[in-house]
Amino acid sequence: MEMQEDSLQVHRLPQSKYVDGVRWLPQASALNRFFAAAFHDPDSESSSIEIQSLDPNPNNTPSVVSLSSWTSPSRVSSLEIAGGGSFKPMVSAATASGSLHVLVVDLVEGGAIEEANVERLHVGRVEGVDWREGGECVTVGEDGRVNVVRVVSGEGLRYRRVVDGNGLVGYRAVKWASPSEFVTGGFGFGLQLWDQRKASEAVSKLNGNWFQGKTSAVVHSIDIHPSRKHTCIAGGSSGTVFAWDLRWPKQPIVLSGVGASEGTNNPLSESEVWEVKYDSYTKSNISSSRILPVMTCSEDGILGVIEQGEEPIELLAEPCAINSFDIDRQNPQDVICSLEWESIAVFSRP
Repeated sequence: MEMQEDSLQVHRLPQSKYVDGVRWLPQASALNRFFAAAFHDPDSESSSIEIQSLDPNPNNTPSVVSLSSWTSPSRVSSLEIAGGGSFKPMVSAATASGSLHVLVVDLVEGGAIEEANVERLHVGRVEGVDWREGGECVTVGEDGRVNVVRVVSGEGLRYRRVVDGNGLVGYRAVKWASPSEFVTGGFGFGLQLWDQRKASEAVSKLNGNWFQGKTSAVVHSIDIHPSRKHTCIAGGSSGTVFAWDLRWPKQPIVLSGVGASEGTNNPLSESEVWEVKYDSYTKSNISSSRILPVMTCSEDGILGVIEQGEEPIELLAEPCAINSFDIDRQNPQDVICSLEWESIAVFSRP
């Protein structure tokens, strides 16, 4: 396994509360970076979203200033950004009590937060949210509900329930594949492709029995590459990261963990993989028939990059879980991640 942490200047920024998630915000100026963070205070049982400014000092630890804060009615279970190229991006906060809150952040006016819309969509925890261009998102939960939600100017949120599993099935992750298609995942390492133009049932499925019951199996995160919309990446239990080619949906391509072939390189992690994202910064000379590099974070504190047929690259090895991370869309060398021990780590790759 290749290790790069020694060559990275990693800044760990202590926080006073538990960090449930972090996301980069669009870069509004050359002098400051902005990010959103979801916090939980176990002492007061309160949760919030904060907009913070990061002053990137190349010689010392960057200074962080909290610009604004919004109090959530319950713990934030999913934090996402919509409108990535705007000075007024939308920040969505889904909660453990089933609500979706859409906040508008004014980066020109000091990161001021305005709560634009709220809707109760799920019974219990919202597990996954994904936005696409046009102000539309899809939400999933363990209650088995799948909702497509649209922000309508002057009217708030309008949603359509694609399916309601009534708790008999549950979903943990979701990702748009096209303006009409999205992929969901949950228990059993199964994935489902949905098409809004067709009936309210999945049009294609990856059955979850391919791992042969070797371990508990849950999909925690899904990503789909913008230029290869037929290839879905999923991360979950026991360090497992696999790809599902929607054109040949019968069998996954296992990159790490359960079901990996004997010739597969050593896994980055053997614990829960909490998040996966395609990594456009890691250079690859592979052909279009192979899987592009993927960044992952895990319960055992590993942040790294997996590439099909190559040794994995370990970027961070922390003594605690790395709960979430984000790669800056405008500057993909910049990475931010939340650490279980009330801290945020930031680094820029050379």
